[in-house]
Amino acid sequence: MVSNKLKLIEAHYEKCWGTESDKTTWNHGPTGQLPPGFRVLVFAPNERHKMWTYATCGMSQQNDATALELHLFSPIKIESHVELLTVIAHYHVTGDYLDVGHTVNFGRPWLPESICDHGLISLPYLDGPRLEWLEGPLQKIHFLWLIPVSASEVEYKKKHGLEALEYQFEKNKIDYLSSKRASVA
Repeated sequence: MVSNKLKLIEAHYEKCWGTESDKTTWNHGPTGQLPPGFRVLVFAPNERHKMWTYATCGMSQQNDATALELHLFSPIKIESHVELLTVIAHYHVTGDYLDVGHTVNFGRPWLPESICDHGLISLPYLDGPRLEWLEGPLQKIHFLWLIPVSASEVEYKKKHGLEALEYQFEKNKIDYLSSKRASVA
């Protein structure tokens, strides 16, 4: 049974992105430790987004952590993104809490041949305020963007700060969807 909160999260994404999602789960490893009903929503390219979008639905269901959901953009449909978001949600729920500016180690390239093997949790700049917050009856949920980044970009952020790294992204006009993009650091 799907909770009302999960239905609200799903409806929020669908309203912002203008399309329905496919619901999927990654059923390997300790996924039983995730909140009930946790899943990853997969959005096909459409008029609003010309890329595949993967989004968590349910990692915000605990009371002692930052209420957040993450999404990741991709130029291709690939199951490893479902696994990646599930693992990151598990880390958030059972390990350290994640928030804006935090980075996570993917443990492998984001896409084949990519130097981006980490993720930066950022504001949803491509969608803005309409996606960023969902005010529910009991909780406010923050919707954030997981941007694939390189290890050297993570080090740059640690040394110079989040704003400096985001400035480098903007200055270099990086293509967030390119698996072969060069590092800005």
